[in-house]
Amino acid sequence: MGDEDSLFDLTTAHLNTGMRGVPVGTCRTSYVTPTEGVHYCGYPIAELAMMSPEDVVFLLFNKELPDIQQSVKFRKELQSRGQLPEGVEEVLASLPKDGHPMDWLSIGIHTLGMLGSVDDWKEDALNLIARIPRLMGLIFRYREGRVENIPEDNLSLPLVGRFTNTVDFKDIDKAVMNRVLSTYLVLHMDHGGGNLSTFTGKAVASSHANIYSSLAGAMNALSGPLHGRANQSCFEFVKNIGTSVPSEVEAFVRAELSARRPVFGFGHAVLRTEDPRAAAQFALGEEICPEDEYFKTIRTLREVAPRVLSENPKIRNPNANVDIASGTLLNFVGLEDAEYYTTFFGWARVAGIGAQIVDERTIMRDGRGIPIYRPKYIAESQSLRHVE
Repeated sequence: MGDEDSLFDLTTAHLNTGMRGVPVGTCRTSYVTPTEGVHYCGYPIAELAMMSPEDVVFLLFNKELPDIQQSVKFRKELQSRGQLPEGVEEVLASLPKDGHPMDWLSIGIHTLGMLGSVDDWKEDALNLIARIPRLMGLIFRYREGRVENIPEDNLSLPLVGRFTNTVDFKDIDKAVMNRVLSTYLVLHMDHGGGNLSTFTGKAVASSHANIYSSLAGAMNALSGPLHGRANQSCFEFVKNIGTSVPSEVEAFVRAELSARRPVFGFGHAVLRTEDPRAAAQFALGEEICPEDEYFKTIRTLREVAPRVLSENPKIRNPNANVDIASGTLLNFVGLEDAEYYTTFFGWARVAGIGAQIVDERTIMRDGRGIPIYRPKYIAESQSLRHVE
């Protein structure tokens, strides 16, 4: 028997721990290793970071990268699916403008399902991926009250280009924004099968709720400050530092630790080195905004925080994670409201979670699909050995 078999020997120590580390299934789209981070279908994320989102979506659904002909065909397929059903804007217009953008995204996904579901796992997943750039742009427009002269959805543009065309910010470099968002989406599309939002989406889908309801549930899980909303908190943390002077950054980090507040942007449950997704974003930042004040802050933070955090022997990975640079880059290209940052995370994860749901519903167990999730809870007075 190998060492992995011991992972299946449950004890009372596993109870009430959020199922951390307890195996429940297999994942065909991605996995994470301690040294190379997340892999999509066997490819380390560092090899994929600068590819187009469309090609990486193809990879997640088909388990191989497209050749040129496949890439062109798939882009045209997504364009053919991109038209939003009528009625979406009326729903967005009815939502409270002070509601968090993640709540808008969840409701928007539900709305797309109510107005446009075809009741087919893969078809609905691809339709949602094709439609979410326009939905995202409209969320910005309606939430900010910019409802006049919204550009028509240009379906001939790439996914990211359709968002920037819709949101239509003035005085920005759309090409640079498109590049940052493309990289952001690729880096965030998937991360194994057991993170909370992915597991939530798959659990909802196991009841045979449609993929829109499942992904709306995943977005609700992602919206929490212990999960996807950490990227919003991380940029707010960076802004609070207010300096790039190493001694002052170190003093700030030590003060946060002394006050028992988190140092955002560092640490990872599996990795034992710096997250390659962080490294990719730093490389992009050095190219497009090396003198940006917030980028200079995170450049210093990247050096200082791991040294300070490593003084605590209980911290197994003090290195930068994916959240450290994402907000700084989004802010630099004109996306200055950090409340929206988790919606980009959600946009990305629609692809990875959608692909995993399609696998679990149509591929696993010779096409029969995974049964409904139903973990067992036991009475507090019982022990594991007495539970059948």
